[in-house]
Amino acid sequence: MTAMNRREWLKGAGAALAIAQSGFGARQAHGAVLPHARPAKSARHFTSAAVEETIQRVQRGMADPSLAVMLENCYPNTLDTTVYPGTFEGKPDTYVVTGDIDAMWLRDSSAQLWPYLPLAKQDAPLRELLEGVIRRQARMILIDPYANAFMRDASAAPLSWAVNDLTDHHAGVGERKWELDSLCYTIRLAHGYWQQTGDTRPFDAQWNESAWTIVRTFRAQQRKQGQGPYKFQRSSPVPTDTLPLGGFGNPAVPVGMIFSMFRPSDDACIYPLLVPANLFAVVSLRQLAQMAAQILHDAKLAAETEALAAEVEKALNLYGKVNHPKFGEIWAYEVDGYGNALMMDDAGAPGLLSLPYLGCSRKDDPLYLRSRQFVHSASNPYFVKGKAAEGVGGPHVGIDWVWPMAILYRALTSTDEREIRQCLRWLRDTTAGTGFIHESFQKDDAMNFTRPWFAWANTLFGELVVNLAKERPALLAVPLT
Repeated sequence: MTAMNRREWLKGAGAALAIAQSGFGARQAHGAVLPHARPAKSARHFTSAAVEETIQRVQRGMADPSLAVMLENCYPNTLDTTVYPGTFEGKPDTYVVTGDIDAMWLRDSSAQLWPYLPLAKQDAPLRELLEGVIRRQARMILIDPYANAFMRDASAAPLSWAVNDLTDHHAGVGERKWELDSLCYTIRLAHGYWQQTGDTRPFDAQWNESAWTIVRTFRAQQRKQGQGPYKFQRSSPVPTDTLPLGGFGNPAVPVGMIFSMFRPSDDACIYPLLVPANLFAVVSLRQLAQMAAQILHDAKLAAETEALAAEVEKALNLYGKVNHPKFGEIWAYEVDGYGNALMMDDAGAPGLLSLPYLGCSRKDDPLYLRSRQFVHSASNPYFVKGKAAEGVGGPHVGIDWVWPMAILYRALTSTDEREIRQCLRWLRDTTAGTGFIHESFQKDDAMNFTRPWFAWANTLFGELVVNLAKERPALLAVPLT
């Protein structure tokens, strides 16, 4: 995906969004006007009464008009533009695109819908929409647990860049990059749905089968019995788009962690034991064990899942940490069990920065805090400072590009109100006048950005503001300077 400036955005996909210069959007903020840019009501894919009420309620406590416009634009963006509710065999079924790519990623669809879970109990149509996502994800996992993205139906061709991949493509698969976090996200969404609503209807025999498939896939990718069934290669000038050594990836010792061939950014791992993804797996497996015991009444699945979580956790404590010369003991990003470690962080979640957000660490845990210091330092090769903002990027777009998603995770994991306010300023001032969050922007020029329509980042911004309204309302009650 190439970078786009605002002029290109207005000519392209972003121009499809209706822009109305009125109300909050007509006010000046640091010389910039942010537009009301939601689609017309008749063009919205889904409307939640609870979401609309939340927007209005939170806006009343916001002193910064530009942030208020951004909440209105971003928080409902997934519902406005990316969900396709329907039925399958008489049950709810929801297809979710990422935004400007017509495919459903297990990770992205889970993350896009997560911020709405607290509202689902009071909003029956929203609850049914979420049930449809959980049911579709279960079917997708049963098609191929190694795939990261799926098409609308089995008749659709894979994504254009994946058509000639050297891997076992199944009908309906969009791309087949094995990313450990993809399956973790589906558990997180299902568990969160159950916790927020108490509804157990989605967790039927098919979901139980998909849960077993997840556990068996994780076991296979511990690679204790050899390389396993998964391999992937692609003809590409981009090294991070393919895997070495016949498609099995670089070697690593089977120490008990789960191999992941690709990161949440869809970039190939250098060392296949991706530490943040394994930390996420421990949390997700314990959530699955709870559901297996209390909903599915599958004692064997609960025991197997808990045993696997304990094994991965033990391996992480033995092999996932390093002694950094400046910061002391911190989490590594990737390791191989031979003693090699990759010291970096990537904007995608799970990463080192986002660990508390995903429930993998406390915000005040000393190990996390030292790791967080590393992330926001020159010791992290993908942390950059520029005229527009500072933050974490990654190899997916390139050096000198900041991902707003990383700024969002920085705010969501911070306990320092000054830091949170600074993150809000950067987010407000780097939309290139669109009123939306983008995938990335050039550190010195936020008008130069990628992906004008990226629903995950938009909804995550909404989650941040709604959380602040609940936990730190005084922070939003003062205008940003």
